[in-house]
Amino acid sequence: MADPDLLVVCLCAQWCGVCRDYGAIFQRVAAQFPLARFVWMDIEDQADLVDAIDVETFPTVLIAAGHRPVFFGSLAPQAGTLERIVRDRAAQADTLPESSVALQQLVRQLRDRP
Repeated sequence: MADPDLLVVCLCAQWCGVCRDYGAIFQRVAAQFPLARFVWMDIEDQADLVDAIDVETFPTVLIAAGHRPVFFGSLAPQAGTLERIVRDRAAQADTLPESSVALQQLVRQLRDRP
Protein backbone atom coordinates (compact mmCIF):
# COMPACT_ATOMS: atom_id res chain seq x y z
CA MET A 1 0.00 0.00 0.00
CA ALA A 2 1.16 3.50 -0.80
CA ASP A 3 1.64 6.39 1.58
CA PRO A 4 -1.38 8.72 1.92
CA ASP A 5 0.88 11.63 0.90
CA LEU A 6 1.48 9.99 -2.48
CA LEU A 7 -0.11 11.82 -5.42
CA VAL A 8 -0.25 10.10 -8.82
CA VAL A 9 -1.33 12.27 -11.74
CA CYS A 10 -1.89 11.07 -15.29
CA LEU A 11 -1.52 13.91 -17.79
CA CYS A 12 -3.44 12.97 -20.93
CA ALA A 13 -5.73 14.35 -23.61
CA GLN A 14 -9.26 13.26 -24.53
CA TRP A 15 -8.42 13.16 -28.25
CA CYS A 16 -5.64 10.61 -27.59
CA GLY A 17 -6.81 7.02 -28.14
CA VAL A 18 -3.98 5.62 -26.02
CA CYS A 19 -5.07 7.90 -23.16
CA ARG A 20 -8.69 6.80 -23.42
CA ASP A 21 -7.58 3.16 -23.25
CA TYR A 22 -5.19 3.93 -20.38
CA GLY A 23 -8.01 5.40 -18.27
CA ALA A 24 -9.28 1.96 -17.22
CA ILE A 25 -5.74 0.78 -16.42
CA PHE A 26 -5.12 3.90 -14.33
CA GLN A 27 -8.33 3.27 -12.35
CA ARG A 28 -7.44 -0.40 -11.77
CA VAL A 29 -4.01 0.55 -10.42
CA ALA A 30 -5.54 3.31 -8.28
CA ALA A 31 -7.75 0.69 -6.63
CA GLN A 32 -4.61 -1.17 -5.52
CA PHE A 33 -3.31 1.90 -3.67
CA PRO A 34 -6.34 3.12 -1.71
CA LEU A 35 -4.33 5.49 0.49
CA ALA A 36 -2.75 7.33 -2.44
CA ARG A 37 -4.53 10.06 -4.39
CA PHE A 38 -4.85 9.36 -8.13
CA VAL A 39 -5.83 12.22 -10.44
CA TRP A 40 -6.70 12.01 -14.14
CA MET A 41 -5.94 15.34 -15.79
CA ASP A 42 -6.81 16.31 -19.35
CA ILE A 43 -4.08 18.79 -20.29
CA GLU A 44 -6.41 20.70 -22.58
CA ASP A 45 -9.34 20.94 -20.16
CA GLN A 46 -7.01 22.06 -17.39
CA ALA A 47 -4.51 24.03 -19.44
CA ASP A 48 -4.43 26.75 -16.77
CA LEU A 49 -2.71 24.25 -14.46
CA VAL A 50 -0.38 22.51 -16.91
CA ASP A 51 0.57 25.09 -19.55
CA ALA A 52 4.04 25.55 -18.05
CA ILE A 53 4.73 21.80 -18.17
CA ASP A 54 6.03 20.17 -21.31
CA VAL A 55 3.97 17.06 -22.05
CA GLU A 56 5.23 15.54 -25.28
CA THR A 57 4.19 11.90 -24.99
CA PHE A 58 1.03 10.28 -23.64
CA PRO A 59 0.48 8.98 -21.10
CA THR A 60 2.74 11.11 -18.93
CA VAL A 61 2.67 10.47 -15.20
CA LEU A 62 3.63 12.75 -12.33
CA ILE A 63 4.14 11.25 -8.88
CA ALA A 64 4.66 13.39 -5.80
CA ALA A 65 5.42 12.48 -2.21
CA GLY A 66 3.99 15.26 -0.11
CA HIS A 67 4.75 18.41 -2.10
CA ARG A 68 7.86 16.95 -3.76
CA PRO A 69 7.75 15.59 -7.30
CA VAL A 70 9.46 12.19 -7.28
CA PHE A 71 8.70 11.00 -10.81
CA PHE A 72 7.74 12.70 -14.07
CA GLY A 73 7.78 10.92 -17.40
CA SER A 74 5.91 9.03 -20.04
CA LEU A 75 5.07 5.41 -19.33
CA ALA A 76 4.17 2.42 -21.42
CA PRO A 77 0.38 2.11 -21.12
CA GLN A 78 0.55 -1.07 -19.06
CA ALA A 79 -0.79 -1.70 -15.56
CA GLY A 80 2.36 -3.49 -14.43
CA THR A 81 4.57 -0.57 -15.37
CA LEU A 82 2.45 1.95 -13.46
CA GLU A 83 2.16 -0.38 -10.43
CA ARG A 84 5.92 -0.85 -10.28
CA ILE A 85 6.65 2.88 -10.60
CA VAL A 86 4.10 3.78 -7.89
CA ARG A 87 5.46 1.09 -5.55
CA ASP A 88 9.08 2.09 -6.18
CA ARG A 89 8.44 5.80 -5.74
CA ALA A 90 6.37 5.25 -2.62
CA ALA A 91 9.22 3.24 -1.11
CA GLN A 92 12.01 5.60 -2.16
CA ALA A 93 10.27 9.00 -2.04
CA ASP A 94 13.37 10.73 -3.40
CA THR A 95 12.86 14.08 -5.03
CA LEU A 96 13.55 14.52 -8.68
CA PRO A 97 17.10 15.84 -9.03
CA GLU A 98 15.95 18.62 -11.34
CA SER A 99 12.26 19.00 -10.57
CA SER A 100 10.98 22.08 -12.28
CA VAL A 101 9.22 24.96 -10.61
CA ALA A 102 6.22 24.25 -12.85
CA LEU A 103 5.97 20.65 -11.56
CA GLN A 104 6.24 21.84 -7.97
CA GLN A 105 3.50 24.43 -8.58
CA LEU A 106 1.20 21.82 -10.15
CA VAL A 107 1.69 19.51 -7.17
CA ARG A 108 0.95 22.37 -4.77
CA GLN A 109 -2.20 23.33 -6.67
CA LEU A 110 -3.47 19.74 -6.77
CA ARG A 111 -2.73 19.27 -3.06
CA ASP A 112 -4.76 22.38 -2.29
CA ARG A 113 -7.82 21.07 -4.17
CA PRO A 114 -10.37 18.93 -2.32
